[in-house]
Amino acid sequence: MQRRYNLAHSIFCIVVALSLTPLIVAIDAQAQIAFVSKRDGNFDIYVMDADGGNPRRLTNNPARDYAPSWSPDGKRIVFCSDRDGHVPEGRVFHTSEIYVMDADGGNQQNLTNHPSNDRNPSWSPDGQRIVFQSYRDNDRNHNIEIYVMDADGSNLQRLTNNLAADEDPAWSPDGERIVFTSAREGHFIDLDENITDEIYVMDADGGNQRRLTENRNNDWDPVWSPDGKRIAFAADRKGDFEKFDIYVMDADGGNQQKLTNNRVWDSSPSWSPDGERIAFYSRRDGNSDIYVMDADGGNLQNLTNNPHSDSGPAWLNTPFSVSPTGKKFTIWGRVKQFDR
Repeated sequence: MQRRYNLAHSIFCIVVALSLTPLIVAIDAQAQIAFVSKRDGNFDIYVMDADGGNPRRLTNNPARDYAPSWSPDGKRIVFCSDRDGHVPEGRVFHTSEIYVMDADGGNQQNLTNHPSNDRNPSWSPDGQRIVFQSYRDNDRNHNIEIYVMDADGSNLQRLTNNLAADEDPAWSPDGERIVFTSAREGHFIDLDENITDEIYVMDADGGNQRRLTENRNNDWDPVWSPDGKRIAFAADRKGDFEKFDIYVMDADGGNQQKLTNNRVWDSSPSWSPDGERIAFYSRRDGNSDIYVMDADGGNLQNLTNNPHSDSGPAWLNTPFSVSPTGKKFTIWGRVKQFDR
């Protein structure tokens, strides 16, 4: 009886393993980076393999399309576009709205429709919500708030309420916190009363807002590592707006380390699914390209190397790519444990 059970159990494990193998291969193969490029004449959303190969254009619109963010399952991309935006009184440019599309560029849909700007969307880890920044409470840049909505654009909720600008929201991997930048306690840096940004974190419902960085110049573009232990960000520690570098710090703001040291602009960091690399854009070669480096700043590589502008990288981080412990695909581990 025991031998018959072992045989049946072995057959079951083999069948499950064979059925999961194509899925695991497909998941590894979809390690892609979405980005913004002007290589075809205007700013559109593209996607490329993690090594920079096989770039494909997803949007094709005379307006600007930018700021892509993947859904957790890798099936959709949320982004910004001014294709249907409004023209504020006294200005010549259109405002931006939040859009969503399938991962192949199909089925593009407008999620927000407001006379003011909605920008910088970030998908929640459960795929149910999208956080973004909005100018809808004031048509001037100095009053920007963080909002959250369901993934279909419904159930809009305001998370911050501050006279200063709250921007660049990004969800933590566990879905419990949102990191963002704010000028609420910044320093005046010029006669136009521009104030520097610092990095803050809050609970996903907007509560418990607290400051992580304290610097006399700008800290921007925060993004969590896949394990939730670190935050990468861009910082202008010299205060000249001409030299931003990539930094990393612990999730509580401690242990801040500088990863790049370049005479021009490095910004918009994005972690690889395994947390071992960081993609970002840089102007170090005379134009904007997408680069990747190890998480300690080593092994720098140019991924796009294009004469036109490439920026805003967003690495596909599905929950199936790498588990929090660094293992592939949790179900595979469970099958192997059955033999104990």
